[in-house]
Amino acid sequence: MSSFSTLNADLHCHSVVSDGTLTPEALAERAKANGVNLWALTDHDELGGQQRAKAAASALNIDYLSGVEISVTWMGQTIHIVGLGINADHSGIIEGLRRTREGRASRAKFMAEQLLKVGIPGAYEGALHYAGNHDLISRTHFARYLVEQGICKDTEHVFKNYLVEDKPGYVPHMWAKLDDAVSWIKAAGGVAVIAHPGRYNFNAMQMDELYKHFKDIGGLGIEVITGSHSPDQYKTYGQIAQQYGFLASRGSDFHDPDESHIDLGALPHLPDHLTPVWSVFH
Repeated sequence: MSSFSTLNADLHCHSVVSDGTLTPEALAERAKANGVNLWALTDHDELGGQQRAKAAASALNIDYLSGVEISVTWMGQTIHIVGLGINADHSGIIEGLRRTREGRASRAKFMAEQLLKVGIPGAYEGALHYAGNHDLISRTHFARYLVEQGICKDTEHVFKNYLVEDKPGYVPHMWAKLDDAVSWIKAAGGVAVIAHPGRYNFNAMQMDELYKHFKDIGGLGIEVITGSHSPDQYKTYGQIAQQYGFLASRGSDFHDPDESHIDLGALPHLPDHLTPVWSVFH
């Protein structure tokens, strides 16, 4: 496995096991067609697709890293930590993720109640229709229902007008603690990476605290090139990676052919001066 920054590595995407719309096998086929050399499926708080993804990648001769994206509450906001190269059968991370998933169903029902108050009925049942895994019902599934009903033109429009703070349908949820998420990943033999740091609504001092604490507890990387970042942010987070000594990761955050900003494997390469996160896997 090459450690060069020019490797077409896509280490962040989602299948129908969480809030994507394609099966692990279909994602593997798409990765192959798009020239991906190193792939990781990183479903939200769930490892149920890992064996399928690994088998599909092997059949297509794609190098594979088992992965997950863990929902974390930090300073009252939700952030995401990607775990790469984990042992998907490790009991500690399996149990930790099970606890993290608890409460999604009751939260979803409360979200539907809030939407009903603004004249949108049937949202819980509608969202369930889109959830391949009912235990992982999420805002994305509600967003697809709102699009289906013609209430919003696309999911991007949904998340500007619904399901976010101070808008109809928003219900906060307490996720895993940052220290716990990183410890689960490390115990399972993996590397912890801060997902899409450009998406978080923290000030510079809070982000500095996040980076320092993450590094102190054993976090090793941040996503630099991601579908959630603009080209200007590629440069910004490349500089952050250098400043804090983080390994750099690359991942499309692909969910769906029509919804996602960028396709699997279609990202620019990491800059040569950064150390890729995959350099630690031999």
